[in-house]
Amino acid sequence: MFYSTSTSMVYRRGIQAITLSVDLWISYLNFLKETLDPADPETGVTLRGTFEHAVMSAGLDFRSDRLWEMYVNWEMEQENLSGVTSIYSRLLGIPTQYYSNHFQKFKDHIQTRLPRKFLTDDKFLELRTELATMNEHCSSVTDLPNGLEEIKDPAKRTTEIENMRHRIIEVHQEIVNLNEHEVTKRWSFEEGIKRPYFHVKPLEKAQLNNWKEYLDYEIENGSHERIVILFERCVIACAHYEEFWIKYAKYMEKHSIEGVRHVYNRACNIHLLKKPQAHILWAAFEEQHENVEEARRILKTLEESVGDLAMIRLRRVNLERRHGNVKEAENLLTQAMKNAKSNSESSFYAIKLARHLLKVQKDAEKARKVLHDAITKDKDNAKLYLNVIEMEFSEDLKQNETNILSAFDKAIKSTMTIATRIKFSQRKVEFLEDFGFDINKLLTAYDDHQKLLKEHDLQKRKAENG
Repeated sequence: MFYSTSTSMVYRRGIQAITLSVDLWISYLNFLKETLDPADPETGVTLRGTFEHAVMSAGLDFRSDRLWEMYVNWEMEQENLSGVTSIYSRLLGIPTQYYSNHFQKFKDHIQTRLPRKFLTDDKFLELRTELATMNEHCSSVTDLPNGLEEIKDPAKRTTEIENMRHRIIEVHQEIVNLNEHEVTKRWSFEEGIKRPYFHVKPLEKAQLNNWKEYLDYEIENGSHERIVILFERCVIACAHYEEFWIKYAKYMEKHSIEGVRHVYNRACNIHLLKKPQAHILWAAFEEQHENVEEARRILKTLEESVGDLAMIRLRRVNLERRHGNVKEAENLLTQAMKNAKSNSESSFYAIKLARHLLKVQKDAEKARKVLHDAITKDKDNAKLYLNVIEMEFSEDLKQNETNILSAFDKAIKSTMTIATRIKFSQRKVEFLEDFGFDINKLLTAYDDHQKLLKEHDLQKRKAENG
């Protein structure tokens, strides 16, 4: 008993995780048939409910034929012929791989049994009235027997039976014709799916393109239910590909906020644990819907999982900045700068921190100190010098000329390559030409620039001469 209960629990957890797995549903249904007591009246109710759950979850899958056939066969075993008819009526309108086989079996079901047996009472009366109304030889439906009574005249009874069979097949033939058109449009896509199951090996590019094109087609032409089913099939085969989970979430944004969360949750917490893009988009989605605490949690968890990636840290910084937590944004940048594994990484965060201090917190002095401290550790980083100059340029040019020239001089006198220092020297000359107020400073800068050019030329000649 414990074994059956624990096995059932495992099945239910599996189905909850992969609701679209036809094989899993079939295995679970077989397990229930083997373990439930046939003498218990509740067994039939449980199995029928499970079959319904199965076809509602996976029955729109193009390759769900075996599940539907299993449902039909079980209802046959229960001698529930009207239930069989009802199942076929649903199935024949669904594009599946073996739709034509189902129609043939449906016709056999109709032609070898009496309508009174394979129709519900309501459907039987409805069809009897419809046929009587259509019959030009019957001027009134009052000729019909009361309720569900058989027509007493054997010839008329046989005629009614044949007419009913013909009408039922005729109606379903129209459904099948439309369905055949839908199957034909999807057939090439289905043939392109060589691996519908998950595997750790990468999918071929042709397979990925086929999924993309199939999804685009279904989004443009299909119903919401079919689109969701196709996405679910896709993210089984393409579970490790961010682009498909993201495409799924973006599609669901038009339909259900909770649906989007469900997609991102599965993607980020099961399949894409260390792939940042889906996590980042999930955080942005939560922030967009004013769930800032959840966005904060997602980004922090991601950073703890994948380590110190700049794109994640900057997302955290900008999340705090957007919501007015400028001090926390500063702390995150300072922490990243101090924990950097190289001088270049530390300088990267120093530049970000200085800009934040200058532009957001309006603290130019603190920003200036951050950059100057960074230069002492990373003396040959041209970006640091450029950002110092840019920062000084943002102040009033006349009042801040001394700081601007000092920034240029620091770069020119650094240990950077002479080619790089020449670029800074050229910019200093241009600044004094365009904005300077002292001709003597301009002439001195020009002379210094010429000396650098000569020094560079001399170095080149020495290199050429060995």
